[in-house]
Amino acid sequence: MFLSVFDMFKVGVGPSSSHTMGPMVAAARFLDHLRAQPFSVSGLKASLHGSLAFTGVGHASDRAVILGLAGFVPDTYDADRAETELERIREEGDVAPPGLPRLRFLPHDDLVFDFGPALPGHANGLILRGTDAQGDVITSVTYYSIGGGFVLTEAELAQGRDVDTGPPVPYPFRSAAEMLDMATRSGKTIAQMKRANELSRHPAAHLDAGLARIWEVMNGCIERGLTATGILPGGLKVRRRAKGIWDALQRERGMNLTAPHTINDYMSTYAMAVNEENAAGGQVVTAPTNGAAGVVPATIRYWLDHVPGATPARIPDFLLTAAAIGGLIKFNASISGAECGCQAEVGSAAAMAAAGLCAVMGGTPEQVENAAEIALEHHLGMTCDPVRGLVQVPCIERNGLGAIKAVSAASLSLRGDGTHLVPLDAAIETMRQTGADMSEKYKETALGGLAVNVPNC
Repeated sequence: MFLSVFDMFKVGVGPSSSHTMGPMVAAARFLDHLRAQPFSVSGLKASLHGSLAFTGVGHASDRAVILGLAGFVPDTYDADRAETELERIREEGDVAPPGLPRLRFLPHDDLVFDFGPALPGHANGLILRGTDAQGDVITSVTYYSIGGGFVLTEAELAQGRDVDTGPPVPYPFRSAAEMLDMATRSGKTIAQMKRANELSRHPAAHLDAGLARIWEVMNGCIERGLTATGILPGGLKVRRRAKGIWDALQRERGMNLTAPHTINDYMSTYAMAVNEENAAGGQVVTAPTNGAAGVVPATIRYWLDHVPGATPARIPDFLLTAAAIGGLIKFNASISGAECGCQAEVGSAAAMAAAGLCAVMGGTPEQVENAAEIALEHHLGMTCDPVRGLVQVPCIERNGLGAIKAVSAASLSLRGDGTHLVPLDAAIETMRQTGADMSEKYKETALGGLAVNVPNC
């Protein structure tokens, strides 16, 4: 099983990897499908199903589909150009994707939110259709946004989830137990094994440049969030808080007025800065999702700014270790809130961050696995219940608490020798089972929990 670090950490656009990035990616794939056909289409239609329908407006799923059909992709998303194009599409009623003729598409009529039962493959489903000059459907593809910006067609999902068809990798671990066994036999760290796997698919220069860009975008997101003010879009009138807390922390430095636990405020503020940027539709990195995008960068920034001996040269080891853990969780359970609730998003992110921090602080593979398990175990059962379907409440603060848990988990694991009762594999399987048993109300539908008990208008 191989899942690249660039699959786990993808540069994209907020507010949601499943509900914004995924639909945009699906639309881009549908354009490729149309370019490959021997016939031409005159118009487009789209329908959103399941969780994509229930929380689609709050997550900007409609905007993502429209822009995706116009040729926008998450990695190179330009917010200003997107706004201009959206206005044009709504006025003129067509999209002009590269390599295709102008296609009739009136968002008000041709984009449908279907609030009936979810499609059978996944809670996040959408169907994209091409029509002829008379408006009759002549081609149709069903897509599923399965979490973290990953998208599969109905056929791909039926063939097997995320089947890797590339050449063999040197360390093909499919479970944490296999990972630890390979580490013992090879004498390598988890990051070294993950790097060897990556190098079997990517040149070293590409890998190093890609890892550097991931951190550059993550840290840039923190910096923007620490300086931005105002009210977040969506109607909840949630005020950005990261800058105010950050400014207060800077004023208090050196004044001997702060309690030791103030370090938690730094971790929370780093994470909140990222997730406020995400909620505003800014550029973020899935880690492993947009809704949980603040945990990993906040933990790295905490380590760099507050832990003696930290050095940016070790950030690749952090990211590679975190990606290895995230890959195990995705392969054996889920990173999708629509499938397993927030335990699959912030819980997975905390496990990844804890593992990465433990690794760069000198932890053994056994301690790294222990750190990931502690962090995931103490998110089990966490629901996804965003108020009004927006990735704001409780998501923004929840990332801060996820970072705090990640640091605590890494610290606890480093105090031991890696021996522990609950294996990471057991925690991952428990998360999967808990998600399967969880009511749909608590899986990113905004139909339960805080979403119905907090006034949202």
